[in-house]
Amino acid sequence: MKLNINSLFKIISAVREYLFSYQKFGKKFQLVNTLSDLVSFINERSAYVTQTTLYGYLKTRMGLKYALMFSEDIFIQSVNKSKWNIFVVAVSDLTLFTVSILSNRNQLNLSNDSIIKIYKSVLDDQITKGMPEELLGSSLEKFKDRINNTNINFYSREKPFELSGLALYEWSPIADNLKVLDKEIVLNSIKNKWMHVINDFDKLSKNFKN
Repeated sequence: MKLNINSLFKIISAVREYLFSYQKFGKKFQLVNTLSDLVSFINERSAYVTQTTLYGYLKTRMGLKYALMFSEDIFIQSVNKSKWNIFVVAVSDLTLFTVSILSNRNQLNLSNDSIIKIYKSVLDDQITKGMPEELLGSSLEKFKDRINNTNINFYSREKPFELSGLALYEWSPIADNLKVLDKEIVLNSIKNKWMHVINDFDKLSKNFKN
């Protein structure tokens, strides 16, 4: 396919929006004072981390070619599959982390079933935005198993975002032989993004009330 320069610029400008086109991150500085605010925070920031790390990795690895690849249906399908599989793990990590922090501050005390409902409500919202329904079911089962084997009070003190980092590494549509060279860089990139989220949450949730 031949593209003129204007078409190429249009593709480049659309790539970032394509990953989570609905997500404008307009609530970046909204306070997290209620459970509803918490669900919105988890939803928005999980999408943010997924978008920026996956987009950044593709752009870095593929160079200018990454924009052209978004005109190929097979590549778009691969990116779609990648973003949703990374996103559901990011939501899992951030749900457990935020609940753990609030629990340790004595601001929140939830049963496992209630925490599962938070996770499910975020994923339910994504069904209307393109997430495959079958992924909802499988992710929910994995989250149930995970929380039943998690001490929520200690979760935030260990490696709370390890699984989403591994998901980014595993699901990014990059050749395996190249991924081996990138693993440390990929894991550090998502770790840095999560640090911004952690800092924001600490500031925004000081007055949280269940």
